[in-house]
Amino acid sequence: MITPVKQFFLFIPALLLMMNSQTGLANNTVTPITGADQADTLLTSEIRRLLAGKGLYSQLYFPKSAIRFYTVRGFRPAWLNPAGGDIKTLQALKIINCVSQYGLSCTDYHLDELPDGRPPGIADTAGKAVALRRARYEILLTDAMLTLINNLHFGKMNSDHPSGRIDRDSTGKFQAGQILQTALLQKDITAVVLGSRPSSEAYLALQRQLELLEKQYQDGCCEPLPDEIRKIMINMERLRWAGAEAGAYIHINIPSYTLKLWIKDTVYKFKVIVGKPGNPTPTLQSAVNYFTTAPEWRVPAKIFRRELLPKMLRYPAFLENNHYGIYDNNGRYIEPTRANLLKVKSHPEMYYTRQSPGCDNSLGLLVFRFPNIYDVYLHDTPEQKLFARTERHFSHGCVRVEQAEKLGRLLLINDGSADKMQVLHNGMAKYIRQDIRLKQPVPIMITYLTCEVVDGKYITYPDIYGLDEGLEKTLFGTSGN
Repeated sequence: MITPVKQFFLFIPALLLMMNSQTGLANNTVTPITGADQADTLLTSEIRRLLAGKGLYSQLYFPKSAIRFYTVRGFRPAWLNPAGGDIKTLQALKIINCVSQYGLSCTDYHLDELPDGRPPGIADTAGKAVALRRARYEILLTDAMLTLINNLHFGKMNSDHPSGRIDRDSTGKFQAGQILQTALLQKDITAVVLGSRPSSEAYLALQRQLELLEKQYQDGCCEPLPDEIRKIMINMERLRWAGAEAGAYIHINIPSYTLKLWIKDTVYKFKVIVGKPGNPTPTLQSAVNYFTTAPEWRVPAKIFRRELLPKMLRYPAFLENNHYGIYDNNGRYIEPTRANLLKVKSHPEMYYTRQSPGCDNSLGLLVFRFPNIYDVYLHDTPEQKLFARTERHFSHGCVRVEQAEKLGRLLLINDGSADKMQVLHNGMAKYIRQDIRLKQPVPIMITYLTCEVVDGKYITYPDIYGLDEGLEKTLFGTSGN
């Protein structure tokens, strides 16, 4: 099977041969110059000139990508080739005029200069003014399509993949320009372009829900959008950031207080506790590479300073009852006398505290580790009664999971490491610290979805961190258009 990327590179020699043929260089022959050829040459020249200048360049969302796209083509037009007809141009216009169907905003694709309908005509083919107008149209349509492909794949507001970084990266795995070149080889470009969307079931389910609602609310493609449609669209945007994996992966959704472990065709569900609004759990993508039984907890400095020190001073037995120890930054143990605690309070930055393993350890008896810049992790908890509550935002940002040992066993079975399950159980039961590494790290994503489709039913969740309104305004403006 020829992949889109391979297809693109197979296309380049044929494209160059076609270009040489049309300029009379192939096989040492000379092709007569027609009015259409003159218009095509003039249009190519204007495309090159506009991309080299600053005027139009500054109006493009992905200018470097557009330049790479046209450089491969020798700056020849992709949409307004007099000999090529305008079928694919009309297909592109239809897609960008109806981007709300795919959870995107109509305001982001140059639609003020690319109105719905037929592209500009080719009468007066030799006129430079016409060539300039057509070159501008040509480049804006290409930029709109590059923007659409990138937005479908990465999302518009992806902090890990901002548009400027995507535009500069000419060697990344995902290249919108290559996909667009491949699409142009097809009879209908639509399937290739829309193939840039996430393929996760969570995303596709919201896409289907959006299509159902749009049929109820509007006849046109860019009409004002009701609140419930915008809610689906902003959560589709969040799923574009998530990058769901094929195969086994862990999906934690903050507003629903759930963890789902996907293994092949089976989904295992767990309750979780997430960060309180003052200490929100971050959204992220990483991979669980090992877990630790009977972990020792080094308390974050802010929690040590704001919460534990006052308790230590008020209740002298607090340290011993909860298995905490205080140490200076050189690792020397500090005797918890009142005089020493007052000294620690005066210079807390010079000290830290650790909680030893045990049934009362704040991390519980098992912690799942995955690299991330936020220093958060997934862990067991001694406060199992909290999982009975409907709203579960109590933590300082880390995620607590119910039935942590079951989750660990499932990960080991999936890893082909079932022989380590006894080590896992003994480590938790006897408070023995054990690092258990996975042969193959399991992707983990933490999302903030305030709506989703579960078992065919559309469900909404409370916006516990108050993030929906800001994202909605960023994506659609106050009117939601």
